[in-house]
Amino acid sequence: MRIVIAPDKFKGSLSAPDVARHLETGLRNGSATAGRPGTPEELGTLEVLRIPVADGGEGTLDAAVGSGFTRRSAVVSGPTGQPLSAEFAVRGREAVIEMAAASGLAVLPDYDGGRPGSETARTASSVGTGELIRAALDAGCRQIILGVGGSANTDGGAGVLQGLGARLLDAGGNELPLGGAALADLAAIDFSGFDTRLEGSRFILASDVDNPLLGPEGAAAIFGPQKGATAADVGELDAALANFVKVLASEIGPRAVKAAGAPGAGAAGGVGYAAIAALAASRRPGIDVVLEFTRLAERLAGADLVITGEGSLDEQSLLGKTPMGVARAAAEAGVPVLAVCGRTTLSPEQQQSSGFRQVYPLTALESNVEICIAEAGRLLEELGQHIGVHLTDSAYTKEPLNV
Repeated sequence: MRIVIAPDKFKGSLSAPDVARHLETGLRNGSATAGRPGTPEELGTLEVLRIPVADGGEGTLDAAVGSGFTRRSAVVSGPTGQPLSAEFAVRGREAVIEMAAASGLAVLPDYDGGRPGSETARTASSVGTGELIRAALDAGCRQIILGVGGSANTDGGAGVLQGLGARLLDAGGNELPLGGAALADLAAIDFSGFDTRLEGSRFILASDVDNPLLGPEGAAAIFGPQKGATAADVGELDAALANFVKVLASEIGPRAVKAAGAPGAGAAGGVGYAAIAALAASRRPGIDVVLEFTRLAERLAGADLVITGEGSLDEQSLLGKTPMGVARAAAEAGVPVLAVCGRTTLSPEQQQSSGFRQVYPLTALESNVEICIAEAGRLLEELGQHIGVHLTDSAYTKEPLNV
């Protein structure tokens, strides 16, 4: 029997590779203790293929490495300018960059999981993401997938341009400090040192965010408060981003203005904007990009069952998150699919219409959510064992089975 395990991370608990590993352990234990004799002839051979996946945000790098990319690292500038070692992935001339590794909230100094302060919201930069792109160019890559999400910055991607060699200048010809607020003083952008290898490179912006850069639905208004921005900061940052658009348009033409209104321009504090306007990036749904480079559809051939999942399976999941993308691929391959999760708010009707034969939440085993988070690995093995017990009957091809 061939089983494909293709989960996303359980945020705050386990990475996608760890989720898959714990599930496989449980499956193998369950299939071996199913109350049957359990010989190879009676049980059949259990083949498990682990394919960590993601939706373009955090976890995308793990998905790439799990699909044959090689992990690389580079020392870059973190969101507040401090040096840090950030990873990216390379396969031939293709690279996957997870911007959170260089410019994310989680790599802020002394980050404790809460909201940063106002000063960080105003000054955090995406410069490290630009430096990671340059490291990928140094590695010979010319097709670059930029997975965005979890960013600390609201700088419109100005830091990305700085990391690639552009100089942002004030009216006196002085270089601006890093961060979104400083863009209020931007008067010119010097592209003379911009990396010339970019001209022969292709960029894909992996993002589900469809917000524009500016205005009430823009990067500062919608995502700024999550990064510590006060109401006053939001107004200041939005005005500074508008000035950035104006100055960039004077340098590269009207496409800079058009890009500000493009869906996805507001992604990752406006890094989507710089990618679209200056790097000519094509925006695609993150899950589609990940499923393509993991070759999930191809690797489903001959599978008897698919197991996917994420930490919280809810209404947001239905909007194109990882489990839905995997379920869609499984349906196209004619393979039944199960979901595991930390918790779910989906009704049985929603679960069924999403294509899941059954959804297994950790909360069915342990009602205390804090314990579910802390002991997700153990609980996933229990769920995997329960699923494994029933692998040789018809439970997953006919009627759904409850925990």
